[in-house]
Amino acid sequence: MYTISEIISNNARNLGHREALVAGATRLNFIELDQQVSHAAAALQSLGVEKGDRVAIMGRNTLSWVLAAMGALRAGAILVPINHKLMAPEVQFIAAHCQAKVLVFDAALTGVISATDTTALKLMMAADVAKANRTDQFVQLEALLAQQLPFTPVPLTVQDQAEILYTSGTTGKPKGCVHSHQNILLCGIASSLVYRLGQTDRTLIAMPVWHCFPLNNLLMGSFYVGAAVVLMPEYHPLEFLKVIQAERCTLFFGAPIAFTMPLKAVPNFDEFDLSSVRVWLYGGGPVDAETVRRLIGRYRTNQFFQVFGMTETGPTGLALYPDEQEAKAGSIGRQAVSGCVFKVMKSSDEVAGPGEIGEIWMRCQSMMQGYYRDPEATLEAFHDDWYLTGDLARIDADGYLYVVDRAKDMIITGGENVYSKEVEDVLMAFPGVIEAAVIGKPDTEWGETVVAVIAMTGNPAMLDQAALHDFCASRIARYKVPREFQLVAALPRTPTGKVMKFKLR
Repeated sequence: MYTISEIISNNARNLGHREALVAGATRLNFIELDQQVSHAAAALQSLGVEKGDRVAIMGRNTLSWVLAAMGALRAGAILVPINHKLMAPEVQFIAAHCQAKVLVFDAALTGVISATDTTALKLMMAADVAKANRTDQFVQLEALLAQQLPFTPVPLTVQDQAEILYTSGTTGKPKGCVHSHQNILLCGIASSLVYRLGQTDRTLIAMPVWHCFPLNNLLMGSFYVGAAVVLMPEYHPLEFLKVIQAERCTLFFGAPIAFTMPLKAVPNFDEFDLSSVRVWLYGGGPVDAETVRRLIGRYRTNQFFQVFGMTETGPTGLALYPDEQEAKAGSIGRQAVSGCVFKVMKSSDEVAGPGEIGEIWMRCQSMMQGYYRDPEATLEAFHDDWYLTGDLARIDADGYLYVVDRAKDMIITGGENVYSKEVEDVLMAFPGVIEAAVIGKPDTEWGETVVAVIAMTGNPAMLDQAALHDFCASRIARYKVPREFQLVAALPRTPTGKVMKFKLR
């Protein structure tokens, strides 16, 4: 198997002048992409990046993001994508934990990065070359790319580490999932077999490319098969429709809200030509039967697939196919994708059957090597080489799985994972808060919304909810900030002191 860098070089030789990447007005064929990746790798080498160093990248879906990421891999570094919605304390933890040598960031995030205390060299990505020429306190990536510095090849194998993908942890601190070149490419291959990704496809990436599915399954998967990639800086319902129509995109992945929002926000939705799209992928939450029927009717196709997986598995996992969407709405499917197997366990040695509930365990070729610098968490995550997902599922009479709860106390809102403990820790730092519990409230569009239940000292009526909201927003990403604050005299607890969140729900 080739490394990711070799895949890009092979495409330059085999596919040459075919379009590889579209980002706004910029279009690169496979030869140009390969050349630009080498320039990016050389730029990072000029800053002292060597094999095994961590290069963190924080930004929206831009050409510079892709070049920096692929350049880091070609230089032998380990890519650490960072959610561009995070605040300085969150970025600071990740940069310190992964021991980043370079922190590449979007110019729009200068405020957050300036407030981030890190030993990493800060390298700015500008939105365009003109902006890159301005005088600034940071080294400019585009200025280095323009120099076309000579690249020094680095020996790599498919077993070498390629990524550290951070996912929020149950302790409140993120954990870094380590993936090799082989893990990543096997992940992309496995999912591409589900929806038959090929050279004639034009993959639209409008969801954040730093997310594991857009990054490993779509970007890397498209590079592997030689498909073209079309980037949107970020999702917007109207622009989303315009880009599909103009670029004749054939495949798109998004959270359910990405599909339902245009139906409400774009009055002339039906006027857009979306006939080029042969595959609509969704994940991060179920879609009910009524919504499925509405989507099929309005998008004028039944080619919807639900994909289920997690950062630790690549992600790979299960899939729900087009002919199953209505009859098994809300299910994550009944069969694993190629290269993955699963079982549902009632206990460590008892398998669940139809009508029963258990935890989903997985084995995948694309499984992470472990959590970075956290051997204890790695050990706890596995049982006899099976990854314990923490997702509890019910099995119906036909063998289909329905996620009913999460053992890891996680909320999924708009496709983003929010771990309660992380938000609770922030709430507890607010003056007057003596107890805090965070739960997910069902929402037909977002999947869940974040709700905080808190107990206060003194007169609860004196709580300034706006101040509490702003307090949270300055410390954690906005999608993690509770949309509702509910006051109680005390949280319900078990005799051993554990908060009974099922009562709060």
